[in-house]
Amino acid sequence: MHDIRNIFILTGAGISAESGVATFRGPDGRWEGHRVEDVATPEAFRRDPALVQTFYDARRAKLREIEPNAAHRALARLNAQWPGELLIVTQNVDDLHERGGARRVLHMHGELRSAWCLACDGRTRWEEELSSGPACPGCGAAGEMRPDIVWFGEMPYRMDEIDAALMKADLFVSIGTSGAVYPAAGYVQTARYLGARTLEINLEPSQGSLFFEESRIGRAGELVPEWVEEMLAGLR
Repeated sequence: MHDIRNIFILTGAGISAESGVATFRGPDGRWEGHRVEDVATPEAFRRDPALVQTFYDARRAKLREIEPNAAHRALARLNAQWPGELLIVTQNVDDLHERGGARRVLHMHGELRSAWCLACDGRTRWEEELSSGPACPGCGAAGEMRPDIVWFGEMPYRMDEIDAALMKADLFVSIGTSGAVYPAAGYVQTARYLGARTLEINLEPSQGSLFFEESRIGRAGELVPEWVEEMLAGLR
């Protein structure tokens, strides 16, 4: 690994599942009992804002009950000790990477603990419910805040930063992702085209497994700490 300096890590639902966070789509195609179309689209929010707000209020409250697992903590260790550039791009809307100690983190699909005011376009750290229509701390407008989550049909956040990091990556690592949601699902092909080495760590082979040079199949809580130890041992 002596030729690797810049690392791009993509994480998905699989890394948080071991902490008790429900994966985005269960075996029945639903998310916590709801059809994705009913809780994760702008149309759903316009049609039934109360349902959508209540759904995300429950997800936000659930965060208080869960803790980072060994995979989150291992990535935080790598984040702290890796001398080159490193970026953890997560598709997850929880804050387990940060609570695990990682700092070089980018949330491409937004965050549960953030609210977006449609009146002033401001974003606010938010811990409580939104279903009661609270006033925006920035502009004072009541009932105008929505979850700061990227829904289907909306553009993921900070794409320029993601593209820049991908262009410079010597190693692309995908952890706990299904390989089904774009644009993230296409990052491995871009990374390989640009000459980066590619590694997948997943509970089962993803839809994009054939694009990875190496796949390690098993629990993230076991495999990620092992991989991080390998990377840091190479520095000694």
